[in-house]
Amino acid sequence: MTIGASTTTGSDQQYDRATAVKQFDESKIGVKGLVDSGVTTIPPFFIHPPENLSNSNSSTSSPTSDLIPVVDLTGVDSDRRSLIVEQIRDASRDFGFFQIINHGVPSDVINRTIDAIKGFHEEPTEEKSKYYSRERRGVAFSSNFDLFKSKAASWRDTVQMRLSPTHPDLELIPEIFRHEALEWDEHVKRVGEVLMEILSEGLGVKSEKLKELSCSEARVMVAHYYPYCPQPDLTLGITSHTDPGVLTLLLQNQIGGLQVKHGDEWLDVKPVPDAIVINVGDILQILSNDEYKSVEHRVLANPHKKSRVSIAIFFNPSKREDLYGPLPELISLEKPALFQQFTLEKFMKKFFTKELDSKSIINFFKL
Repeated sequence: MTIGASTTTGSDQQYDRATAVKQFDESKIGVKGLVDSGVTTIPPFFIHPPENLSNSNSSTSSPTSDLIPVVDLTGVDSDRRSLIVEQIRDASRDFGFFQIINHGVPSDVINRTIDAIKGFHEEPTEEKSKYYSRERRGVAFSSNFDLFKSKAASWRDTVQMRLSPTHPDLELIPEIFRHEALEWDEHVKRVGEVLMEILSEGLGVKSEKLKELSCSEARVMVAHYYPYCPQPDLTLGITSHTDPGVLTLLLQNQIGGLQVKHGDEWLDVKPVPDAIVINVGDILQILSNDEYKSVEHRVLANPHKKSRVSIAIFFNPSKREDLYGPLPELISLEKPALFQQFTLEKFMKKFFTKELDSKSIINFFKL
């Protein structure tokens, strides 16, 4: 495979990054295709500057790797609810991340969903390439949505699918994960709505508040595939970023790599069987007037022969022309509004015109 190789002119080696990136994109093979071709060195446009790779050696024995809270939702509608609200409120303030267990989604649904997404990414290129596109349409497969804007590409492939308010026509969804993705959405919608209630109560507002703002009505699935990387110390699976929406619910298989920034440290989000990883998005930090934190997170390049799979569902408001900003109930003389109001249209346009690893979108809306 010669994608990304240098060209020789006389005795000087020259590297044309723009041409290499264009060639990679037009091949439609993705990172998995590079691995299948037998590459032993990664193309130069995947190499990140050393400062972006700091502390990127994950260690499962690290004493900090168990700090990300795991919240048991057993009895969420019983007298345990106040404890669960407190645990999720504290996790959302202190870490911006937590995992939930005993959430009511059957184990076989989780495993089938992960297996179906893995199966799609491991299909032959000629099958996957039918869905390869950079357009924001109902279902699309690509590698690095910010490939042409970022300073360095990341070692992953992605399939993205709109789930609501309307999902794509069934025949446009790859058959290999069609049933599983729609079934997973039904479960995740229920779990997400429960979490929205708990997060509202944690802010001291009525439990229906986030639902009234349509915060669970627009959902997008982004399913990442991280194949083995021959030089994991030179690149990343996903660069450091925050999620733009309200809330993200994520499945991951048992291959680690997800990290959350806490202070100056990167903490491992260790896989827990059947757990769902939850993280606060930028819009929720703004709605909470800075009570809940949308924190930087990243995924390390995968050094294992087994591939890593993650499936994120992003929860966003559906009312694109409404104004969003800090909840009025959370504004006072002692704590005035810290962010300006904005329409969702303006907010998402800002997100899609910047590269993934540039400064958090929240900074654009601070007062």
